[in-house]
Amino acid sequence: MTQLNASIAHIPLPRYMRHLPISDTGYPVPWFCAKVDGKYDIRIADGAKYARAVSKKLCWLCGQTLGHHLAFVIGPMCAVNRITSEPPCHRDCAEYAVAACPFLTKPRMRRNNVDRPDDARNPAGIMIDRNPGVCLIWMTRSYTIFRPHAGNSGMLFRLGKPEALTFYSEGRVATREEIMASISSGMPLLRREAEVDGPAAIDDLEFKYREAMQLLPAA
Repeated sequence: MTQLNASIAHIPLPRYMRHLPISDTGYPVPWFCAKVDGKYDIRIADGAKYARAVSKKLCWLCGQTLGHHLAFVIGPMCAVNRITSEPPCHRDCAEYAVAACPFLTKPRMRRNNVDRPDDARNPAGIMIDRNPGVCLIWMTRSYTIFRPHAGNSGMLFRLGKPEALTFYSEGRVATREEIMASISSGMPLLRREAEVDGPAAIDDLEFKYREAMQLLPAA
């Protein structure tokens, strides 16, 4: 299939993504996807591409070289702890993803794990397995890489100082009410993990929460 799904056909495809294959359901296949039995599986990241994205500074979504401005597509809880498991993208690619990706634009959609390969690797650290209903593009010029002390093995990205943040829900700019609802429902999950590490971790989380609140739109 080469035609885009009717639901996203009206969204301009960024030039960086025009070389990507189109899935049987009519969606561009992100560069990071691995092939399973000869077919791309959007649920699984290719480990070799992950390593190349980090070492060669390539966009996670299109595979092309990144510039100085880095866009991380993250959930609201990542804006609190400033940690994510996925490499950065071009801003144009990130904006397309938040407008066209079914998981990011449909708050009630859940991850489909049917027939997922048993040996498929989960993201590093401790994953919050939910659809937060809200996502955001975190623009920065820097990040650092570290290995988590708990959870799944691998690499995590500590986000640099934000130059711009835009929250989205259902493919449009999110309201403050939607953002707060997502954060409020996710904070207990972060607090649960912080409690395992003790009082210092709880205090650190509360500090980061207050910092994140300063980044939210006023209305």
